[in-house]
Amino acid sequence: MKFNPKNISIPHVFIFLSAIILFSSILTYIIPSGEYERKTKMIGHVEQTMVVPGSYHELPKNYSLKGFILGEKVEGKATPVSVLGLFASIPKGMNQAASLIFYILIIGAVFNLIQHTGTINVVMYSLMHTFQSKPTLLLLLIYTVVFAAASFMGMGSEFIPLIPLFLLIAKEFAYDRMFGIALFLVPMNIGWTAAMTNPFNVQIAQSVAEVSIGSGMVYRSVIFIIVYFIGFVFLMKYGSRVKNDHALTLIDNDPYMHEDEFKLKKEPIKRMHVLIMATSLILFSLILYAVQTMGWGLIEMTGGFFTVGLCTILISNMSGEESMKAFVKGLEMMIVPALIVGFARGIQVVMFEGQIVDTILFQTASILETLPKTLAVEGMFVFQSFLNFFIPSASGQALVSMPLMVPLSDLLGITRQTSVLAFVLGDGFSNILIPTNGELMAILGIALVPFEKWFRFILPLFIIMMLLSFVILYFAVYFNY
Repeated sequence: MKFNPKNISIPHVFIFLSAIILFSSILTYIIPSGEYERKTKMIGHVEQTMVVPGSYHELPKNYSLKGFILGEKVEGKATPVSVLGLFASIPKGMNQAASLIFYILIIGAVFNLIQHTGTINVVMYSLMHTFQSKPTLLLLLIYTVVFAAASFMGMGSEFIPLIPLFLLIAKEFAYDRMFGIALFLVPMNIGWTAAMTNPFNVQIAQSVAEVSIGSGMVYRSVIFIIVYFIGFVFLMKYGSRVKNDHALTLIDNDPYMHEDEFKLKKEPIKRMHVLIMATSLILFSLILYAVQTMGWGLIEMTGGFFTVGLCTILISNMSGEESMKAFVKGLEMMIVPALIVGFARGIQVVMFEGQIVDTILFQTASILETLPKTLAVEGMFVFQSFLNFFIPSASGQALVSMPLMVPLSDLLGITRQTSVLAFVLGDGFSNILIPTNGELMAILGIALVPFEKWFRFILPLFIIMMLLSFVILYFAVYFNY
């Protein structure tokens, strides 16, 4: 019997993530526990906590029946994750990710309010009609905007409200659902990685490495251009294949490609539609401006989208009953994507409570010290990609790993700028396919794209970008970047 990778299926996302949480919990009994000391430091205008190089010390494990069942804190010792801790990791993860979960829920509710007024339909129909003869131009414009926003401003989750629009555009141009979500995820991810001034990865890493903010721009500009074109060619190659033959779609039996309810309908544009869209665009722009200039986070952004929803209700003159039905329906559509975030965060919870993350950091740094500098910088990149599985957060990784990689790069004769580049590349590209990335899993949930289907779609691009990263880092060392 021949092996067919198409027959591989991953269990329901909640089962899949729960299995990873269980596996991570078991690791807390196998991997030695240990910890680094932490210190606070001002990064920009924000006080951050980071590890102190050379302060690692191993912690003896506390094994007891009570510790195994309920958990037991013993001073000076680490307790592996208990049975109770295993089950509690999911609600703890949800608590830690509460702001993102609520953000996703409100986005769904507000978007459904706007959709209920018919505004989305009339605006999208007009847009499709304008670009009917040149759809590739519209796709390139969308791709470029998302790519540039991610690279220069670190934008990603801000675009989540537009996911239904990406799907509608793909549908109307005869592409599949996978293409629609990739039109968002591909430029967002590789744009984030080809960071020019991204404040959440390259600028934090440069601050920790104590190199000038914004330095090394020329080489990063070359990387920016290369990955920009690779990503768009990859996206359009898949799109062309599916457009020419819908049987080649990676999402089998997708009603999105067949049912009339997913098609836009020609309707007259009313004054209400214009006011709702204009108000939404203005408020959305103000939210993005506040994120970049006033330090707004997810909580403030959620409040901003609440305002968008309220304005939509007032302009459309919907009754309280009608508006709340539309609002609740939007919430219902987002329940699963929102909860996925909490499940994914649970993996990080057990790794840190079992105190094995610092041990992984220490052992990796010890191995890299023995390698020639070319191999060492490639090892830094691989390590950052691996660490991303456990800490899918650019700023979180920068404060954990960069304080260790910087003295290591000094010891090996690698420039700090190159260590920053290894961090940025390692943090970025792996984000596009790791299941512990709660934001990725939530986005796929919103788009109704199964993770295993997305994995099959994105794996070739991921391999290309990883190989490209090895080449980029080789030349970085060669030219003493």
